[in-house]
Amino acid sequence: MPRFVILEHTGAPDDPSGRHFDLLIEAGAACRTWRLASLPEPGRQSVMASELPPHRLAWLDHEAGEVSGGRGFARRVASGMCHVLAGDRARENQAEDLVLDGVIAGHLLRLARSSGAWVAMVDR
Repeated sequence: MPRFVILEHTGAPDDPSGRHFDLLIEAGAACRTWRLASLPEPGRQSVMASELPPHRLAWLDHEAGEVSGGRGFARRVASGMCHVLAGDRARENQAEDLVLDGVIAGHLLRLARSSGAWVAMVDR
């Protein structure tokens, strides 16, 4: 079962808002990673999720600290194990359903492609 971590990332020079969240999911020798402007909440609108290049597995164990190269500060806000639910759309690489144990009170966090862009939402 793959591990995941959600990091609050502040002070990144390429982030005009000054704060975003990185969702990293263990995928072989690296982490598949998405940038979220905010954390999705049950019953709220979806959040844009930008897929980033793979990140090092070391980030799964990261508690808090400076990001190398003067790219801000990262702090863990959630971590655990996840399940990838393989539905028809997931097999077509149009969507991925991810259950992140213990992150959002047992709700299903869904990453889906919409017109080529990723969005993250929490099902009720």
